[in-house]
Amino acid sequence: MSAESTPEPGIPEAGPKVPGREGGGRRRRPPGRGRKALLVTAWTAAGVLVLGGTGLGYLYFKLNGNIKSVDINQALGGDRPTKVDNGSENILVLGSDSRSGGNRKLGGGTDDGSARSDTAMIVHVYKGHKKAAVVSIPRDTLIDRPSCTDADGGRHAAATGVMFNSAYSTGGATCAVRTVESLTGVRMDHYLEVDFSGFEKLVDELGGVTVTTTKDIDDPQSHLDLKAGRHSLDGEQALGLVRTRHGVGDGSDLGRIQLQQAFVKALIDQVGHVGVLSSPRKLFDLADTATRTVTTDSDLGSVNSLVDFANGLKSIGSGNTRMVTMPVEYDPSNPNRVIVAESKAKQVWTALKKDRPIPASATKGTATGEAKGVVTSS
Repeated sequence: MSAESTPEPGIPEAGPKVPGREGGGRRRRPPGRGRKALLVTAWTAAGVLVLGGTGLGYLYFKLNGNIKSVDINQALGGDRPTKVDNGSENILVLGSDSRSGGNRKLGGGTDDGSARSDTAMIVHVYKGHKKAAVVSIPRDTLIDRPSCTDADGGRHAAATGVMFNSAYSTGGATCAVRTVESLTGVRMDHYLEVDFSGFEKLVDELGGVTVTTTKDIDDPQSHLDLKAGRHSLDGEQALGLVRTRHGVGDGSDLGRIQLQQAFVKALIDQVGHVGVLSSPRKLFDLADTATRTVTTDSDLGSVNSLVDFANGLKSIGSGNTRMVTMPVEYDPSNPNRVIVAESKAKQVWTALKKDRPIPASATKGTATGEAKGVVTSS
């Protein structure tokens, strides 16, 4: 499902009026390319389960061959946070911004094969798998990135005071996981990555996603023009919504995260109501696109594993999914960036480790993007 690309150096941006305070002033920067597809594997699993019942084994092998995976455990070794055996799970979900193939048209730029992580979320599934918490990590957060080994065995040195999303562009999935675990002290049990061209196709194949906007959204840079009211968004419009930052709120990345979180809830609702079971062809198209769209850790790198994983999530709806943004403050020395609000963030990570609800005090008074409530799933 998380989103945004790194601005070019030297582009000036207006900072917030009051750094470090909730509802900071307007912040401008080039358009980003965010996208989120939370629980996309649930669609895959639904298709596989039904198709498996038909005895069409060759479809199983086709779908299995679509899946790309990365051996996170092998690359990271034993120097990781201890896995907490309390029945909960933590999944790092990234939205990737490849510059090759179909993504070149959507994202702009050259077909150089490079990629960025424009969206990052930690999805915590509570014991019993009846509810979840989602913590979005702003890509503009300045962090100390640890040294890491990529999936090909290449070593990458540590770096201080760099943007969070540099971890993925430096060393791919394994370095992103290493950085998140270093930042949070929380072990990531699984990894899911979704590219935004696949995101657009999935929304179209679902028949669109219904949202309600409480204000007009007009952003020519993301090709989005929505009047206040109820809309059934196709894939292109959905991509525009999760990309926009200038059409609503304060123009910041934090505001876009709020829009994305609202869209994810609408997406979960849509998956729960779409009538895919009545159409075997539609079912297969969804499963085929979903398995082509995601990259997983090796533990989820097969159809059977994805089926088991998705079955464990099917009881979680938007009503029992809490979404927050990692507590941050505007950087006093650079208002175009944010820094971790350490004491409040610690409350979040402690809650995840102990499988407890994230306390309201953890996010109270932190920097926001003034877009909350602009998009709803009703």
